[in-house]
Amino acid sequence: MRRVSTVLAGCLLPALAAAGVAEAAPSVKFKAVPVPIKGFPHTGNILGAGAAVQAEYRISGTEYDGFPPPLIGVNFYLPKGTVLHRGGFPTCSPAKLELFGPSACPRAAAAGPVGNALGIVSFGADRVEERATLASFYAPGGGIEFFTDGHAPVALEILSKAHYAHLGGAHGFGPELVAEVPLVATVPGAPFASVESIDVRAGSARKVHRKPVYYGRMPKKCPKGGFRVKTELIFDAGGAVPPVPQVVTAGYRSRCPRH
Repeated sequence: MRRVSTVLAGCLLPALAAAGVAEAAPSVKFKAVPVPIKGFPHTGNILGAGAAVQAEYRISGTEYDGFPPPLIGVNFYLPKGTVLHRGGFPTCSPAKLELFGPSACPRAAAAGPVGNALGIVSFGADRVEERATLASFYAPGGGIEFFTDGHAPVALEILSKAHYAHLGGAHGFGPELVAEVPLVATVPGAPFASVESIDVRAGSARKVHRKPVYYGRMPKKCPKGGFRVKTELIFDAGGAVPPVPQVVTAGYRSRCPRH
């Protein structure tokens, strides 16, 4: 099994401070809605209730060898009033996950069901599609880890780390999830992998003394027009190391619950 993972936050953060933005930018279509948690009734799009988030990304562009530039970061802003309960959930250490894969993590540490992603990788001289699964786990310290596992045409195992910021909310939104995405080259000197779609569901619950504990709860009030969510996708506009960050912002409003 090939494990491919390069370029961490050490070179990403300085580059962000002095980022140059290319004129052309990829297009991002984004949707995020609250959904029920399997096995727990009265969850989902209900004011004040436990819920998971189903997020869908569709990325298109031709800036990087006819495809979108490499993705190096994702920021996700939850609706204002969202409450997170990060303590008490089992976790999986990044070292164990990277070394042994998702099978080494406790089942209860999963942050949601397995999602999927579609990428573009180099296979010989060609750029081809790579379909992969996307598993998420709670990390020690309150963050989340995403493990991307692809098998064809190349074998890839990629660990992305994420942490929360502004737990009390800021700038008209709730907590922010900040994720770093490593640059991935299938072979030395080949173009880095691009991402064209991501489908992931995050949020779970567990029972403590027979009472449900939810990782995330919906806001108790819904503003006119629905719940506002926002995402920022950070691309490497230069497709090289150190990266040249380019931020593309997308938003979505999910409907208010029916009374």
